[in-house]
Amino acid sequence: MKRAFKYRFYPTDAQAVELSRTFGCVRKVYNLALAARTEAWGRQERVSYGQTSAMLTVWKKTEEFAYLNDVSSVPLQQALRHLQVAFSNFFGKRAGYPRFKSRKRSRRSAEYTASAFRFRDGCLTLAKMDQPLDIVWSRPLPEGASPSTVTVSQDPAGRWHVSILVQDPTLAPLPTVDTAVGIDVGLDHLLTLSTGEKITNPRHERRDRARLAKAQRRLARKAKGEGANRAKDRRKVAKVHARIADRRRDHLHKLTTRLVREHQTIVIEDLSVRNMVRNHSLARAISDAAWSEFRGMLEYKAAWYGREVIAVDRFFPSSKLCSTCGTVRSEMLLHVRVWTCDGCGATHDRDVNAAHNVLAVGLTVSVCGAGVRPQRSTPGGQSASKQKPPRREP
Repeated sequence: MKRAFKYRFYPTDAQAVELSRTFGCVRKVYNLALAARTEAWGRQERVSYGQTSAMLTVWKKTEEFAYLNDVSSVPLQQALRHLQVAFSNFFGKRAGYPRFKSRKRSRRSAEYTASAFRFRDGCLTLAKMDQPLDIVWSRPLPEGASPSTVTVSQDPAGRWHVSILVQDPTLAPLPTVDTAVGIDVGLDHLLTLSTGEKITNPRHERRDRARLAKAQRRLARKAKGEGANRAKDRRKVAKVHARIADRRRDHLHKLTTRLVREHQTIVIEDLSVRNMVRNHSLARAISDAAWSEFRGMLEYKAAWYGREVIAVDRFFPSSKLCSTCGTVRSEMLLHVRVWTCDGCGATHDRDVNAAHNVLAVGLTVSVCGAGVRPQRSTPGGQSASKQKPPRREP
């Protein structure tokens, strides 16, 4: 299985200039090809990758775009391939229509295939460069690994990264275990497990909120434009954001790796985070919790190690359903953290009860393909399967 290893590196001045020029050319080629395909789309015509590749050859021969010859041709071809993937996702209704890349807001990156770099004795040299990159090898590559692609990028904080894609023989299924866990995500506690364990929400953004606000105020006082002082303050704001994102990602990596190693089956809720952040009172806290990133990490690590992740329907009333007798409460406000069932009298911790219900219904769906709605009648006489689906509460 292929795996990408990401490292920081520190380019020389000449390398930084060459990479910045490459980033600009990649963005230009992508936008030119997108404009050509959009124009053809207006004429009810489709343009293939091969046609855009032929256009690139023509563009290089013109005086206006002659500077495209100054950089390696491989990243430019890869940009056209990325555009082709974007259109394939659009036609497959998996994504929206591709958008143009902005010089200020788009990710600065370039992808090199094996013909455009040399990797020998732990030294990586890119095309058009005389010296290898000064990479900080924070962890070793798999023994005998041969990179297939290399992606160089620069984040808004000014840090340079190289991502090396290799075949990783260490990614093998872990020994099978007989444990399963249900997970209820939240804000007071980031995760509540069906085992009763509650994992505290670190609230990384809140810890650096004062520092971020100070940097943003300094930036807001600078005149808009291309001034050096404004660029310097924009970089400072980006560094604070990068610090927050790095700590959040590190915590989620440790958490998801532990869950995947300890449990064979992991059941989560299929939350619509995009809709939930429309609640302006909770948007900042929900974004800081990074539920979508947590789910993404769980899913790809489960695929690596032979585990199973089950997503329960987002309208399943996990918080309002009694895990003891199956009675569903008609209403439960967000501030209610402990409640007593009207049917059996059992007292529940809201989050632990939800995690129990998520696990139970997830295993049911996995084993026999049943629906995710409970069928037991509520005190009002109406079964939960016929009730209006409640809105999911964080």
